[in-house]
Amino acid sequence: MFNRLVCNWVYGGFLAGLALLAVFPLTTNGWPASLAFTFLALPIYMIHQYEEHDDDRFRQFVNTHFGDGREVLTRGDVFWINIIGVWVAIIAVVWLAWEVDVGYGLIAAYLLLINAVVHIGQAIKLRSYNPGLITSIALFLPLGAYLLSLFWNTAGALHHAIGVGVVVALHAAIVVRVLARKAELDRETKAALGAAD
Repeated sequence: MFNRLVCNWVYGGFLAGLALLAVFPLTTNGWPASLAFTFLALPIYMIHQYEEHDDDRFRQFVNTHFGDGREVLTRGDVFWINIIGVWVAIIAVVWLAWEVDVGYGLIAAYLLLINAVVHIGQAIKLRSYNPGLITSIALFLPLGAYLLSLFWNTAGALHHAIGVGVVVALHAAIVVRVLARKAELDRETKAALGAAD
């Protein structure tokens, strides 16, 4: 049962994202704009994830372009990266912004903007579409820029540093995971070739 969830999480997430969008005006009624649009990052990200992960596109893209066709990114990796690194992260950011300091909402702004930059950078480098590119441009850039503008005069340098730092750390963790898995596969291939000799 859990394996089916790991393989199909994105479809439930997409529908949940649409549901959250539908109740967004009611849920955030009376909230400061900075907090409301920090919350909006979650359903917007869920819609992006549908473009990115439908039919296992992103994992296959990574494995093709960065793993030479080998599985350097597993379905489990994709599940945990997106559930913990996006859903739980944005929910935690909303709570931090509500309970501690609204400036923590900058983490959501930078999560959108940096992810968009990564998608656009890959598209330029490879001169081709990558899964998630369209929603990164159409949704992440405008919402991320608007969020940044809401916080620009109220959040301090520390909040900006935390926002950038957290998001860079999340992306770095993905890169480290892929590289570690690639090195593991390289060792296995080398050992198999050595045994064959």
